[in-house]
Amino acid sequence: MRIDLCGVRGSTPAPGAEFVRYGGHTSCVAIAPDGAAPRLILDAGTGLRRVTGLLAGAPFTGTIILTHLHWDHVHGLPFFAAGDRDDARVALLLPEQEAQDEEGSAGAEEVLARGMSPPHFPITPAGLRGDWSFGSLAPGVFKAEGFTVEAREVPHKGGRTFGYRVSDGHSAMAYIPDHCPTALGPGPDGWGEYHPAALALAAGVDLLIHDSFLRPDEVAAEASFGHPAADYAVALAHRAGARRVLLTHHKPDRTDDALDALATRFRADPTVTVAAEAHSIDL
Repeated sequence: MRIDLCGVRGSTPAPGAEFVRYGGHTSCVAIAPDGAAPRLILDAGTGLRRVTGLLAGAPFTGTIILTHLHWDHVHGLPFFAAGDRDDARVALLLPEQEAQDEEGSAGAEEVLARGMSPPHFPITPAGLRGDWSFGSLAPGVFKAEGFTVEAREVPHKGGRTFGYRVSDGHSAMAYIPDHCPTALGPGPDGWGEYHPAALALAAGVDLLIHDSFLRPDEVAAEASFGHPAADYAVALAHRAGARRVLLTHHKPDRTDDALDALATRFRADPTVTVAAEAHSIDL
């Protein structure tokens, strides 16, 4: 499979000269079978706009799977030119929402429309052109676009959040972009607990793409926002036997120089890379 990193920033886009080398678009990963166009997309942050360029003028026909519904993971949807055209076919899946009242949880399209509808935005999800469908996911294993996908719930503040493991039968990757391990206690290193869901998703994968929003010195003050330290992501990868780890979901004010410094800290570990927008990986 081929993996294209289309957005590696968290919270808000980061424009400006200080963010050129690592990129400023928010979360989006495009996955393609070998030699084919992307058919599976994980998260729809502003980086989703970059997927259009990967399709070389063709419409998107495939599946978008959201980890959760925070703005930085959905804001690219109405600006996805390859998906917003008459000949596009898009299945969008998001974590099943917990029941809010006696009538049960709302449908996927209705939940998405709470943040994408007037007066917040000119159109609702139904206003996107092409053949769009919307559905909810429960934890478990399912098929999407020829890939086997496993969904597990991970702790993250402010809404149900899933991490995903994707396999084509030959290679496997895991994607955990927003993750608050301190929600389960300080863990053995003080960075949070290495809990079963995260370890299972990352177990033996060829590549783990993991939230690295914080530095260790920021954990005490900021972990309650819902993110881990980069050192936690690296330690999780090693504990799970992941062959490589990409540190992603960078803080919006983490400049190129600051991310270079992060890369330097892990330079002695060849399994660790700091994710950069437009980076491609073949597994």
